[in-house]
Amino acid sequence: MRLITDFTIKWIKHQKEKFPSIEGILLLDDIVGFIAEPEVKTFAVPYIKEIFSSFEAEIRFFHNDANGLVSTPYIKEMGVNLYNFSFEHSINEIRELAGEDIVLLGNLPPRDVLSAGSPEQVREETIKMAESVSNKKRIIWSCGGGMPPDVPSKNIEVFIETIKSTV
Repeated sequence: MRLITDFTIKWIKHQKEKFPSIEGILLLDDIVGFIAEPEVKTFAVPYIKEIFSSFEAEIRFFHNDANGLVSTPYIKEMGVNLYNFSFEHSINEIRELAGEDIVLLGNLPPRDVLSAGSPEQVREETIKMAESVSNKKRIIWSCGGGMPPDVPSKNIEVFIETIKSTV
């Protein structure tokens, strides 16, 4: 973990040196979702915290679209302020675990709905997702996990239109 953390920090600092306008860090680590809580506390929290603390960053974006329930209670402690999680967890569930200060990014199923669904299915699932959220503050509406390849443009347009008219 020490080797990986040191390398990551050096890489981030190198990027910041070459591109001084960088204002954020994006760290992707799905492995955090595959380990138990004692291992999260030992092998994830301190190292991820160190990475996010390696330079002043407005945006400290963490992506974990594996089972994030075990690590989500530690998101704030790790220094994360923007969290992209799995569509398999509801926004309400993640909000409760992450806290009110964290911006959440998600949460439409990327492959089965956004990519493979019809425009009407995208509309229906987007409405269902948005209406299920009790606190709509600090949410960037998107798909949960990441944009899959070959999503039809119409589905993206319908998603955006539906969010604008629903939220």
